[in-house]
Amino acid sequence: MKILITGGAGFIGSHLSRRLLADGHSIVVLDDLSTGRYENIEDLEDGKRLRLIVDTVNNGALVDACVKECDCVYHLASAVGVRLIIDQPVHTIESIVGGTETVLKSCARYRKPFLLTSTSEVYGKGSKVPFCEDDDRVMGSTGKRRWSYACAKALDEFLALAYWVENRLPVVIARLFNTVGPGQTGQYGMVVPTFVRQALRGEPIRVFGDGQQSRCFAHVEDVVGGLEGLMNTPAARGKVVNIGNNEEVSIDFLAQRVKVLCDSPSPIVHIPYEEAYGEGFDDMRRRVPSLERAAQLIGYKPSCSLDKILSDVIAHERRKMG
Repeated sequence: MKILITGGAGFIGSHLSRRLLADGHSIVVLDDLSTGRYENIEDLEDGKRLRLIVDTVNNGALVDACVKECDCVYHLASAVGVRLIIDQPVHTIESIVGGTETVLKSCARYRKPFLLTSTSEVYGKGSKVPFCEDDDRVMGSTGKRRWSYACAKALDEFLALAYWVENRLPVVIARLFNTVGPGQTGQYGMVVPTFVRQALRGEPIRVFGDGQQSRCFAHVEDVVGGLEGLMNTPAARGKVVNIGNNEEVSIDFLAQRVKVLCDSPSPIVHIPYEEAYGEGFDDMRRRVPSLERAAQLIGYKPSCSLDKILSDVIAHERRKMG
């Protein structure tokens, strides 16, 4: 098939591009390189099996032309990372909601299957663990900027599902939980590459808050396999599906494992949220996915443990540092 990946030069998008190329498909990547990096796909771009177009998903005419020539669309283009969301809330909302609307309109026009990557952020401050796809959502105040991302991505989901209900456009939504792996930048607040780089440099490993908040980290190779499986499974259409790992760890434990695996002398220090993100920052204590729906639909089961994930990231960062 010929496949369009918006945001295909980003961390997840570039890994998805590699997987789909390995499976024999050809790829059109549409990316404005605002958070994606050309280096992620430089070795793949040959103008034949992978073609990169540097532009925004808000360019309706271009998006329409790209969708028309492709067989299906993976929509990954989005603002990413807590730091970017806090610093650029207007860009966050406009790029997420406007871009998704533009791509969906073209997919509806040409009846092209559409996969939306959403986020565990849409669960907000929900306390029922594990998070199931049909659970109620609990959002923070509109005065706290971090929730703009969660609400914008939730609106994306509503819009995609509306196209499914009204037009039977084949859509599926993947809610991703903390995807990590080789090549991820820590520029926008991603915790694993940030901790690894701090540990390898012997710098303090900076844990925000008290460190008892917990997360689940999934290897990017498991995640892109899940995305491909969802796109190729008709039974998944019209559904929201969690994709991630359900191995729950505290951020303190994560910092300690990074320190041990890096054999690092770095001290672990705690930084108040107010110092890291400004006054009034909201966070959630636990975020754990139920993976039952993914298992039922596509046989999804994460294969990589936390230590495997961290070892891959550490090896990648060591190579970069020479």
